[in-house]
Amino acid sequence: MNILRRLRRCRTPRFLLGLLLAYLFVFASLYEMEPKTTILRVGLFAGSIWGVPQGDSYAYIDEVIQNFEAAHPHVKVIYQSGIRKQDYSEWLSGRALAGELPDVFLLPPDDFDLYTNRGVLAPLDALAKDDPDLDLDDFYPAPLAYGRSGGTGALYALPVECVPRLMFVNRTLLAREGIPLPPDDWTWDDFLAICREVTRDTDGDGRLDQFGAYGYTWQDAVVTSGQRLFRADGKASYFADPLIESAIRFTLALQQTLQGQTVQERDFDLGRVAFRPFNFAAYRTYQPYPWRIKKVTNFEWDCIRLPRGPEGKNTSPIETLLMGISAQTPERQLAWEFLKAVCYEKESQEQLLHLSAALPVRRGIIEDAAPAALFGSAADERSGRSPQAVSRVMEEGSLPDRFPHYSEAILIADREIQKLLQGSLQETNAMNRLQKEVNDLLLK
Repeated sequence: MNILRRLRRCRTPRFLLGLLLAYLFVFASLYEMEPKTTILRVGLFAGSIWGVPQGDSYAYIDEVIQNFEAAHPHVKVIYQSGIRKQDYSEWLSGRALAGELPDVFLLPPDDFDLYTNRGVLAPLDALAKDDPDLDLDDFYPAPLAYGRSGGTGALYALPVECVPRLMFVNRTLLAREGIPLPPDDWTWDDFLAICREVTRDTDGDGRLDQFGAYGYTWQDAVVTSGQRLFRADGKASYFADPLIESAIRFTLALQQTLQGQTVQERDFDLGRVAFRPFNFAAYRTYQPYPWRIKKVTNFEWDCIRLPRGPEGKNTSPIETLLMGISAQTPERQLAWEFLKAVCYEKESQEQLLHLSAALPVRRGIIEDAAPAALFGSAADERSGRSPQAVSRVMEEGSLPDRFPHYSEAILIADREIQKLLQGSLQETNAMNRLQKEVNDLLLK
């Protein structure tokens, strides 16, 4: 009898232990069945890359994140706020060296080739090809091409937003001088003739106080000359080409209208300058109140295409902000879905018009926009300006040069060409010598 009691006392703890283990097994199984939250990290900077004031740097991305998380209930998208634009490149390279790159991140233009050559960015061609919900032809050509490697043509980033460089016109000054607004197909000769006509001393003190142009450079002339400065692979330059030389001579003729005086930004702000090249983000920012009141007073301004050379076109270079995916992300497909949400989804790109000073990169958004969304509250007063006209600029826009040694090459070129424009360097063979110097650099 005593032995039976002992057996019963021994079996009770074993039963309780077995029951406890069974409960733990059930709870563990239920825990494993519960969907886990996936964290997707995004790299961003604060402020506008286009050099204009921006009230809420994260308004657009926050809108995209909210919609993305609603469509993906078990995904949490996070980013570190407060990284200044000028500090972003260093911050991103630090994350790359530490092996802690965000899953998806904005790309500084100067770092694109470095990241592609070092395998930091995930290639996107296969992801795009296998995605039935995306068609690369929906992007404007120049912004999409900016995300391709110059060496291989492989796609490593998608465009987020972009801005063309256009000519801004002081409509009030031209009207006062009895000069009509130039058409979009105007030429260098038209531009030079107007600048010569409006540049003068209006108050009789012996100094010019009204000017034709401010901020127009020899590089603006080259864009519309009909020739590029560099070969596509960045291994050769064309400074000695007759079309490039004609662009430099035109720039010199334009500069000579100033009679040795220097035009300041303040002159444009006070309405004393007829023309100034600007990016379209500046136009959109400074048209509405209050920025327009703070920036410019007492004149109306408009935008048209850059004037073209005899062999060129009225082409605008398109500056583009890119976004890519880390090659090391464990969530490549999810990162691709988020990249599409930022760069491609129609609803997001439509919101970009209202939340950014830049323009959408997807076709169809600009054409369908109300004029006021692009041109501000004075849109109805603008003759000849339309969303369709802006879309044509985007369709026909040119791709800025980007390759290793580009910054060094253009610095050398600008130094020597400025000497030409200032008359301190003889023109004979100057462009040939410049081309040889630049090519030597590019072949290193």
